[in-house]
Amino acid sequence: MSPASHTPTGAHGNWLDYPDVRLVHTLAGAVIQLADLGTLSAFSLPYPAEAQRALDRTVLACLMRGVEEVPRSLPELLFWCHSRPLEDWPLDLPPDAFGPDDFLVDPEALVPTQLCHEWWIRGRDGGAAHFDREVVHTAMRLCRNASSPESYVAFRRLLVERPVLTGVERFETETDLYLAPVQELLDQCYAAVPVSYEYGGAYITCGRCLTLLTPLAGGGWWCERDRCRRRGAPPHGRTLYGAEAAGLLQLARPLRQFVTGPGRAEVELQARLTALGLQVQLWPGFDAYDLRISFPDGHVWAIDVKDWKHPGLLGRAAQPVRAEPPYDEACWVVPREQAEAHRDYLGTYRRNRLAVAGGLPLFTDDQLVTLAAARLGGARGPQLKDHSPRPQPPSKNGPDRA
Repeated sequence: MSPASHTPTGAHGNWLDYPDVRLVHTLAGAVIQLADLGTLSAFSLPYPAEAQRALDRTVLACLMRGVEEVPRSLPELLFWCHSRPLEDWPLDLPPDAFGPDDFLVDPEALVPTQLCHEWWIRGRDGGAAHFDREVVHTAMRLCRNASSPESYVAFRRLLVERPVLTGVERFETETDLYLAPVQELLDQCYAAVPVSYEYGGAYITCGRCLTLLTPLAGGGWWCERDRCRRRGAPPHGRTLYGAEAAGLLQLARPLRQFVTGPGRAEVELQARLTALGLQVQLWPGFDAYDLRISFPDGHVWAIDVKDWKHPGLLGRAAQPVRAEPPYDEACWVVPREQAEAHRDYLGTYRRNRLAVAGGLPLFTDDQLVTLAAARLGGARGPQLKDHSPRPQPPSKNGPDRA
């Protein structure tokens, strides 16, 4: 990534002051569109409109910076997406935007990365980019109308714990009384599984995150969750073939990305806090926030869990935790593995956190468990405080890559 031609004023300079931020949104949208149409390894003219726009704008950005090597075709642009980390693209981007392993297309599986989906979802590409939020809000409305918070919890648990359903399992959900208010919505959440997940007549789920594994051309299997891959080779969960594979369904990718993924982290964190002896409620008040933690003295924490790869985007999405059900302190939490994979994850979040967030602190899950144990051990006073130093403007000596 070339040094910025200018530096926004102040520690919280607007990302949109950098000319190529919108281009990254366009690139991410093009990659997602192409992946929805088929494999990313074979396309012919005419290119889809979004992909052609991404190619044209990338070439223009390169030419404006005097770069001789430019992608001359869509296959070359896609080659850049899986062979060059975004920090090495000749683009004018914020200094803490990307790191050395930030690709739009995974180099092994040749599918859009979690980072690509995060940039797409944070873009301004219309309703499709907000599908996950529309589904969740519709579920809230339906369950409120039915006066059944239990139905909403059952719906969220289904999306977290069963991102893959056989035909028989989908039929079983139709007889679940708790899921009755959201039955029609489930038809929009689950879709038929593409044959790209099949190998040797079988489909295999990940034993950790429960989503389907993607078979690799050179052998082996790939899990779409970044946090899962950092734990090592994905363990095999269920092997589905024959009658079980017929009519196989999986959640739409935005739901797997922004509901199932964080939901796994939420359930894991709930278990760890419950083991300390705390009362922990999942998704209280129709998902006002993720975890409501009650201490023996009546003190309450409100927690939202965010399993995002990109801390800068997370900072720019930060907003205060909703006030009801009431609580005494609140924060956001990110899985430790996610934070460790990005240099200065928490610092990058803070530097990009907007004023509207009101200083909302971010901790890793390990840090939160440590703070909870300390409070149970007698610590008093506010615990969920942002102890970080004041953010500093980007260095004038060049970009501080994160």
